[in-house]
Parts: sequence; structure tokens; C-alpha cells
Amino acid sequence: MTRISNDQVKHVANLARLAISEEETEMFTKQLDAIITFAEQLNELDTANVEPTYHVLDMKNVFREDIKQTGLPREEVLKNAPDHQDGQIKVPAIISE
Repeated sequence: MTRISNDQVKHVANLARLAISEEETEMFTKQLDAIITFAEQLNELDTANVEPTYHVLDMKNVFREDIKQTGLPREEVLKNAPDHQDGQIKVPAIISE
């Protein structure tokens, strides 16, 4: 007895905008049923004394400290800009009216 039907596979394929043949429908039905069976086997494991985790590796934040620093002087930035006006970099309009 399968836990997923051919109609369900066709429905998911349609949602994903995938055109699948009848042979592919049968193949995916069997594969998805095997995946569901495996997932159900995992439910049989005793995890009462297992500490919850969000990642299998012990990961730490690798970002730098957010320290306020003085930026480049405005004149230095504007001298490298292709066009500027009133102390700001001028760019082409993206949205036209």
C-alpha cells in the first residue's frame, strides 16, 4: 500500500509547473513512497534524551564586531563618481513617470 497516490504526484508536478509522463508519475510515486517510509522509520527512534539542535555542526557566529568607524571624506568619494550634484552621487533615473 502506497502512502502517496499518482494523482497527488501529478498535482504536485502541476503546482511545480512540471510536465511528467505516466511512466515518470509511477516512478516518482514509488520514490516518494520510499522517502515517506524512511521518514516514518525515523519516528520510531527514541529521542527522549537527545538534546535538540538546529544544525549538525557546532557553528559559531563568524561575523566581525559592528564597530563604528569614520568613513571616507565626501570629497574623496565624489571625485571618483562619474556624476554628482549638491554633494551626492547622481545616477540615472530607474523609474520614469
